[in-house]
Amino acid sequence: MSENGSFEEFGIVHYTKDTKIPEFLKYLEDGKVMATRCKDCGLLYFPPKADCPKCFGNKVEWVEIKKPGKLLTYTVVNYGPAGFENRTPYVIGVAQFEDDIRALALMSDSIPQEDIRVGLNVRLTVKKNLPDYIVYNFEKV
Repeated sequence: MSENGSFEEFGIVHYTKDTKIPEFLKYLEDGKVMATRCKDCGLLYFPPKADCPKCFGNKVEWVEIKKPGKLLTYTVVNYGPAGFENRTPYVIGVAQFEDDIRALALMSDSIPQEDIRVGLNVRLTVKKNLPDYIVYNFEKV
């Protein structure tokens, strides 16, 4: 991770390099997918937030998303946006986890497309993507 807390290594296409939550990338580098919980109102957020949009508090604690979730929906992308055009087709999905966490992520390339279905048990995992990038995705449980 960069010394100044930048997000230059996160994702596939980079739109920002500065963040208020540089710890997120550090956790990903350690193989952990984390959410933040507001210490004032108790709500859990993923992707993590430094400031709570409900109570406007800025005291958060980090919570690892360990348990599997269920795939709620997915789509096959055949025409990708900038940065993804050479990766098509690929599958993205939304899964429900404990504490009302919903996550949007790429489906792992290790899951055959014909096995992807609503209700599939998935977990969030960390993947080094190319030599300099790190992302999270869904793996089949």
